[in-house]
Amino acid sequence: MQMKIGDSTIELVQGDITQQDVDAIVNAANSSLLGGGGVDGAIHRAAGSQLLDECRMLGGCPTGSAKITRGYKLRARHVIHAVGPVYRGGQSGESELLANAYRTCLHLASQNNCATVAFPAISTGIYGYPVQDAARIAFDTIIAYLREHPEIELVRYVLYDSRALETHQRVLEQVTGKM
Repeated sequence: MQMKIGDSTIELVQGDITQQDVDAIVNAANSSLLGGGGVDGAIHRAAGSQLLDECRMLGGCPTGSAKITRGYKLRARHVIHAVGPVYRGGQSGESELLANAYRTCLHLASQNNCATVAFPAISTGIYGYPVQDAARIAFDTIIAYLREHPEIELVRYVLYDSRALETHQRVLEQVTGKM
């Protein structure tokens, strides 16, 4: 599925984010940036040990923010490590932290001449954020950013399974339908 937002495109695909041929992939990281499970572990394994070496020099990252590294053995030139919030019922500022993580990723992409960026569904795995709510926050944030930053030509949302893909497609249609 693709949606045009001005001169930019949002694309949803089912697949493996480590295989994306884009300027930057986003890692759903923990605050240490030193690897973990899920997307984070897969990216660290695919990129090789040099990614961990560079991440050690970054000194971690606060929740709701992001940092950028090289991509090493990945097809992507860069990895943007985003630290999303752990979902605690929605009353602890999680939505603002999640939106800020997406904004920071896009800002880092712009600063580093990354015209194409692939995102996972940040915070929806072990961090427990409800997928539909997280997708709405992500798409609202991404669309607002793309309207002001045409240098980002493509945002590809890479989802691991068909259920997540269907949910994200439905939410994207709802969000863009109210534009």
